[in-house]
Amino acid sequence: MTDFVVVIPARYASTRLPGKALREIHGKPMLQHAYERGCESRAVDVVVATDDDRIAEAASDFGATVCMTSDQHRSGSERIAEVADVMDWPDEQIVVNLQSDEPSMPAILINQCAELLDDVTADIATLASPLLSDGDFADPNVVKVIRDKHDHAIYFSRAKIPYARESDHKATALKAALHHHGIYAYRCGVLRRFVAAEPSDLEICEQLEQLRALSLGMTIAVGIPTVRPGSGVDTEADLERARRELPPN
Repeated sequence: MTDFVVVIPARYASTRLPGKALREIHGKPMLQHAYERGCESRAVDVVVATDDDRIAEAASDFGATVCMTSDQHRSGSERIAEVADVMDWPDEQIVVNLQSDEPSMPAILINQCAELLDDVTADIATLASPLLSDGDFADPNVVKVIRDKHDHAIYFSRAKIPYARESDHKATALKAALHHHGIYAYRCGVLRRFVAAEPSDLEICEQLEQLRALSLGMTIAVGIPTVRPGSGVDTEADLERARRELPPN
């Protein structure tokens, strides 16, 4: 497969868990756990992208390459696009967006996400697992995705998709819907086109930026992870769960 790089966008501000990138898990900032997962992958480089001096200092302390970015970015994708320009990466360079609040994302899945772009018809790649429960299907914080026969995304939603019109179709709906994980791979040229476009109405409605890509006609390959990743961290409860899931090291 083509070489890829990992960029970890990290900001200090967080509505539900301020400073979460630096919250500790087993004596290390959460950001460091994500960085170590990136280093365990086949990535040729791992870069932390931030606009905050506190995060930059912590990342430098554990040996990460840091790229300082603007504080005006609305998303991690915009921050990564700035890194791509600063680093002068060519349009064909593959970048994996590994979020700093995904400390339990196994390196094997970082590789898998990048490998999905071996599909030359795909512009973007991501991962999604089968739903674990009816509760996850109903939970708006669990983003659902449905795929076509080529394993390309049809739609992402916080709502229950597909809708089971008849009660005996509920099992079909639960099987069709997948739990989307917050990891992406894209070529820099695609990323540049994506961030240059205005947010779509669907993106604004659902607050899901991947809907901008679909609105632009981009193809998103959705793979089933070979192992289920651990929990992302958005709240104090998530942080405690991550502390239980991650082994001390």
